[in-house]
Amino acid sequence: MDLLDDQTLHASSVVANNAMNRERQLRGVNSYAKVLGFDPLTRAGTAWLDLCCGSGRALIQAAEQTDGVTLTGVDLVDAFRPAPPGVTLVAAPLETWVPGREFDLITCVHGLHYVGDKLGVLARILKWLTPGGMFVADLDLASVRPGGRPLTARLRAAGIRYDGRRKQITCTGPRELDLPYRYLGADDRAGPNYTGQPAVTSYYERQEKIV
Repeated sequence: MDLLDDQTLHASSVVANNAMNRERQLRGVNSYAKVLGFDPLTRAGTAWLDLCCGSGRALIQAAEQTDGVTLTGVDLVDAFRPAPPGVTLVAAPLETWVPGREFDLITCVHGLHYVGDKLGVLARILKWLTPGGMFVADLDLASVRPGGRPLTARLRAAGIRYDGRRKQITCTGPRELDLPYRYLGADDRAGPNYTGQPAVTSYYERQEKIV
């Protein structure tokens, strides 16, 4: 199997043209509140970071309904709506982007499906939380290989909760995530995942540490 590196993956039609989250709104039928299981503004604190934010619609709606909350969105594709004061929208890959601050809430709604090094990006994100800050993301561990129970157990041992039924990962508070997996590359031809949309499968080599 020919695996793709990050640069090639970013140009993939599965990733670059993905419309999964483009116009998702804050509340309602097709909304962040429905997918996450809670209203983001109830957890946003003073700073909410939304990764793979699409057009930024949910953040823009949040800005219209709250004051004093720093709202930041990041997406690989620059297809943003005009951002009002208080909303910053950045076009950048998650593998290299650095926020420069911590956040009380970090969300990634159906975004990790299109990331190559899912575990590496996850390790980066968890460092950006404030003490008591919350990270919530959709993640299908079936798209991480090798994965299965050993990976789930390692995540839980690190204080990261994984709901296999909802395909959702949550974590409270910052942490260092050190997993014995070396990223090999990604496959954008894996086909639809549980969402019914084409997704990316990430491949790793497990490296057990020698004590």
